[in-house]
Amino acid sequence: MLWLDIISGHARGLLPSVTRLGLYLLSQPYRLAMRVRNELYDRGWKEVHTPTVPVISVGNLTVGGTGKTPTVVFLARWFRARDVRVAILSRGYGAGTDGRNDEARELETKLDDVPHLQDPDRVVSSQIAIDELDMQILLLDDGFQHRRIARQLDIVLLDSTNPFGHEHCLPRGLLRESPRSLQRAHVVLLTRCDLVTTQRLAEIRSRVQRYAPNAAWVETEHRPIQLKNASGQVHPIDSIKDKRCFVFCAIGNPNAFFDTVSRCGAEIIESQSFADHYAFQADDLERLLQKTALNPNIDLILCTGKDLAKIHMDHLGSKPLFAVDVELTIRSGEAALEERLEQLFGMTTEPQSD
Repeated sequence: MLWLDIISGHARGLLPSVTRLGLYLLSQPYRLAMRVRNELYDRGWKEVHTPTVPVISVGNLTVGGTGKTPTVVFLARWFRARDVRVAILSRGYGAGTDGRNDEARELETKLDDVPHLQDPDRVVSSQIAIDELDMQILLLDDGFQHRRIARQLDIVLLDSTNPFGHEHCLPRGLLRESPRSLQRAHVVLLTRCDLVTTQRLAEIRSRVQRYAPNAAWVETEHRPIQLKNASGQVHPIDSIKDKRCFVFCAIGNPNAFFDTVSRCGAEIIESQSFADHYAFQADDLERLLQKTALNPNIDLILCTGKDLAKIHMDHLGSKPLFAVDVELTIRSGEAALEERLEQLFGMTTEPQSD
């Protein structure tokens, strides 16, 4: 995407440089507005609703692409394994005519026993979850900036491949607010740690600890586990090894997804990225179909689970279409994370047996 090339500095020349300057000037009012808004909440001058059950926020410092959905799935399964009734609350950004967005559709396939309430007013949905559904804990999806609801645990995700959003707030960079806001975090969860060096991980941790010295530090990977099509057919992930693939996605960090596919042994013949939460139309699918039809060497078409949830097709033309199904795997810091989760209910770490 051109915007990402510009803000990352990959686009060189006079015009990109002038554009970056313009975007920087535009980012200043946004940065100031976020600072004032946070100050109002910090001083107690804006009202905060406190639900009668514990709330865990899973959020970002940057716009999209850090891996919230696998993290929410991990947390929901952790609580369900301990027989705790948990609901997910989200804003429902980019919802279709059925009232669900791509994240809701994907979560339904992974968490069939966890209610997912989508409403721009999450204070209202929190009350529904407690009063009508008798939930014991609420997961606030994309909740770091949603400060109207009090939370007992703030989990902030950083993508190790771009943790600080090119060091600028929107639209000059990807930051939603200053990295200093990490001081509100109880847990900092670093994703895609397998895609950077050990030295880079140490550099990120050192910087984070300047802002949040008391936060738990958790390092994770998004591990590909299988291929899955819209009909539910699955294949082992190693089945894409040496396959020639056309890969596309509509997520906040497309390069990380492309890198994941490559590391699974696939040969990416061609790739295409769309804006995060992009709503695919019939003409988009037609253009994708034409691209694959022009290259007879393509064996498979791959996308993310969110993309497949919107497209819901097993083939594009004659080529099979699969999502790369990923799950969160903790490399280090699991004990520290579980300690904070257990404190919410005083639970033991042992799941209840069936």
